[in-house]
Amino acid sequence: MSGEHYFTAEPTAPQRQRHIEFDVNDRTYRLASSAGVFSADRLDPGTAVLLHKAPLPDPGAKGALLDLGCGYGPIAVVLATSAPEAPVYAVDVNTRALDLVRENASTLGLDIDARTPDQVPDDVRFAEIWSNPPIRVGKSELHDLLSRWLPRLADDGVAWLVVARNLGADSLQRWLVERGWSAERHASQKGYRVLRVTRSVS
Repeated sequence: MSGEHYFTAEPTAPQRQRHIEFDVNDRTYRLASSAGVFSADRLDPGTAVLLHKAPLPDPGAKGALLDLGCGYGPIAVVLATSAPEAPVYAVDVNTRALDLVRENASTLGLDIDARTPDQVPDDVRFAEIWSNPPIRVGKSELHDLLSRWLPRLADDGVAWLVVARNLGADSLQRWLVERGWSAERHASQKGYRVLRVTRSVS
């Protein structure tokens, strides 16, 4: 990617579109991807663990759902399919990724609101936040990201995060607890931890 990262806002790597197929809940998804976005050649293993281990929202769920750091949108499309009545936001700094989310949503007939972080209205609160967070941006930037978005959970909201154990899943869990969140290890698979994060009960 010519020295670029998937968290580059405006990738200059040539568009090389391809399609990624994966299964969740006995449904096969086929999504457009491209060079210059996160895990462009396959469904990221951490994202796969998250989608298979965390409980998907109920079909009748109506609270807003957030795919934070959405890439080309695998989490967002699964959320929108699982909870068709819920508003689904897909947020990324990478504009190419957001274009792909819009394309994939249109192809699948889903309503997904793909935006950059600053384009999300300040008054939106989320029933659920789902994220395979960009660990490689660095610890400080990762903490800033979570400190920005976790407070936007509804009072009874839940965040589902997947982090590789060898990239600091346990230290991130401790940091979340130190910051006043309830952070529990919900599942472990293939070297990944799925964390369930909620507001601590006083």
